[in-house]
Amino acid sequence: MAILEEADAAGEPCHIADAVLCETAWVLASAYDATKADQIAAFSALLDDSRYGFEDRDAVREALASFERGKGDFSDYLIGVSSRRHGARTTYTFERVLRGHEAFTLIS
Repeated sequence: MAILEEADAAGEPCHIADAVLCETAWVLASAYDATKADQIAAFSALLDDSRYGFEDRDAVREALASFERGKGDFSDYLIGVSSRRHGARTTYTFERVLRGHEAFTLIS
C-alpha cells in the first residue's frame, strides 16, 4: 500500500477511519476480485501494524473475526460491533445472510 508507506516515510500519522475500512473491503471484493481470505489477510496486516491508527482497533478486530466466521460482509459486522459498543441492543439490517446472528435483527 504505497500511500500508507509514503505517509510513514514522511513521519505522518495514518488514521484509518471505519468508513474507509468499509469502502476498502468493497473495493477489494468488487474491483480486485479479492476473496474473503484476501480481505482478512489485508485487514489483519493493517491491524498488526502499530503505525496505523483506527477509530477502535479492538472493534475492528472483533468485526474481522465475525466476518471470518460469518456470511455477511466485513462492513456489516463493523457496523454491528460499533452499534453495540455505543449501547445498541441490536442492529437492524436488510441483509438476509445475517438472519439468526445474535447482533442483528432482520427487517422484513
